[in-house]
Amino acid sequence: MSEIVLTAAPARPEVTSAVTRGAARLLLALDWPPLMEVGLPNGRRADLMAVSRKGELIIVEVKSGPEDFRTDGKWPEYAPWCDRFYFAVAPEFPRHILPPEPGLIVADAFDGAVVREAAATPLAPARRRALILGFGRLAAVRAAGLPPT
Repeated sequence: MSEIVLTAAPARPEVTSAVTRGAARLLLALDWPPLMEVGLPNGRRADLMAVSRKGELIIVEVKSGPEDFRTDGKWPEYAPWCDRFYFAVAPEFPRHILPPEPGLIVADAFDGAVVREAAATPLAPARRRALILGFGRLAAVRAAGLPPT
């Protein structure tokens, strides 16, 4: 007789960490170097923010599961601070519950894939400049191992 082994579904923080890591690796592979947990001028915090060589900014909101998505309605507040907005979810996430407008990344702890491209909504030049300066300064502070100011 074979033994039945029951395994619990990964906890929400584990899923969030794995999806964030895989999405960040994907962004880096696409030449969009990301930073994690970036504060925005409106008081929100982007799970991932990345900048292209052309100065385009994207924000990725990681969702650990359906409950996380259903209880968190702040995602539209990211759009004014990026050129493209994506959700990143685990492979088993029920994608049909997500709105069709944002882009979609499916990721695990090792890698990810863009399943749906995000529509481009270019930022105003002054806002882009301010955000890129903030992004660069945050990256420098983190690279130096200093606390953010």
